[in-house]
Amino acid sequence: MGAPIDVCSAFAEAVDRLTGDIGGKICLAVSGGPDSLALLLLSRRAFADRIVAATVDHGLRPESAEEAQFVAEQCEKLVVQHAILRPAKPIEGNIQSKAREARYALLSAHAAAADCKWIATAHHADDQMETFLMRLSRGSGVDGLAGIRSRNGNIIRPLLQFGKGELEAICAEARIEPIRDPSNEDPAFDRVLIRKWLSETELPFDSAAVATSSAALADAAEALDWMSERLEQERIDQDGTTARISVQGLPAEIRRRLLQSALRRLDPAIQLRGSALARANGQLARGETTMLGDWKIAPGEKWMITRAPDRRG
Repeated sequence: MGAPIDVCSAFAEAVDRLTGDIGGKICLAVSGGPDSLALLLLSRRAFADRIVAATVDHGLRPESAEEAQFVAEQCEKLVVQHAILRPAKPIEGNIQSKAREARYALLSAHAAAADCKWIATAHHADDQMETFLMRLSRGSGVDGLAGIRSRNGNIIRPLLQFGKGELEAICAEARIEPIRDPSNEDPAFDRVLIRKWLSETELPFDSAAVATSSAALADAAEALDWMSERLEQERIDQDGTTARISVQGLPAEIRRRLLQSALRRLDPAIQLRGSALARANGQLARGETTMLGDWKIAPGEKWMITRAPDRRG
């Protein structure tokens, strides 16, 4: 079936580490590319009785139905239960964002129906490297540079320690020719440009080093979240559509997180960009009133958040 025993062992250890004592069935997200096929092959060898597979066909390319059927055939050969999932409505608007949203919604619904506690995706070390560099180029902070989390709720990514070359080799050893998505070569996407730059540049570090740093940053982000959640109870006072944050004596990053939490309490649908939060945090620290979305934030020992007057008037 392919995949050296040491790779399978490392993969099984990663899954056990991510799922802990909970265990349970795993729904594999398999698109037919080399990464997800390697995920399928490794899972079949390590946890044959715990897996089902699903392929999301967004219907965005003429070949997508045929590709989904290819995955179904591979799963049939491996005796792995498989389903093809399609969104109820065509994907519109921001295609990448909406497709991702639909994909996770479909996978979550299918996992629940199949009694799976986990959803596993095939993000790997090269993906982490690309994500880290993309976010570094945008000036991201701790949360952004933490990159792709190995676990997010019930979504696990057990391949983050493996490079793309290792996953390609697993498919080759199993004599399976993966599907090649043409969007992976489209320079309209930032990730493709980063990937091209990486292929042409000799770096003084590798994806393993970036993965280690990203994991350390993810731990730091988790610690900051933990601290902020506990401070919310004593530092945020909400009264209807008004909130006050007691910021005296707090470091900038904790103030930023409390501001984010208070705004989401007042407006759960608010869209908060990291750059906008950082700008507002700096303005408030300088004693300047600022705006985020439809909310006005006034500085002081307690930052006061109120709904802004209708600017159209």
